[in-house]
Amino acid sequence: MVEHTGETKNERLTRNVSELLQELRVAQAGVQILFGFLLTVVFTDEFHEASGFEKAVHLTAVLLTVCSTVLLTAPAAWHRLLFRTGNRERILTVGNRSVLVGLGCLAAAITTTVALIAKVVYGPIAMTILGVVSAVLFVVMWFVVPKKIDRNGD
Repeated sequence: MVEHTGETKNERLTRNVSELLQELRVAQAGVQILFGFLLTVVFTDEFHEASGFEKAVHLTAVLLTVCSTVLLTAPAAWHRLLFRTGNRERILTVGNRSVLVGLGCLAAAITTTVALIAKVVYGPIAMTILGVVSAVLFVVMWFVVPKKIDRNGD
């Protein structure tokens, strides 16, 4: 069956998988940079003097980054393992969900990291304010704006 784009269903699925994997490259770069930063922090003298709360927030950011890494790389692994099985549509459906949850984890990891830095540099009030501002920015730009664009496009 040929769709309005002139592509067959298989061609569309192939293009969609390719686009998904290309988009993941952008997100993965951010995750890798954040993960590297978070890993190096524990090897500084200042980290050893951090409070238990600050260490817990740091570990939370690390774990959110790990979750983000797993969820954002999973579709590439699935594609590599399943690309010849005729499961492109299922890879796209499940992969899209994985990416959305992975982006949510990435947003939470970055927000947690910003909040931690604000706490260490300026204190708990700055932590709260900058954490909330960061979270709101992610929610608005990554989730609210696309919904508005989609609604206006109909």
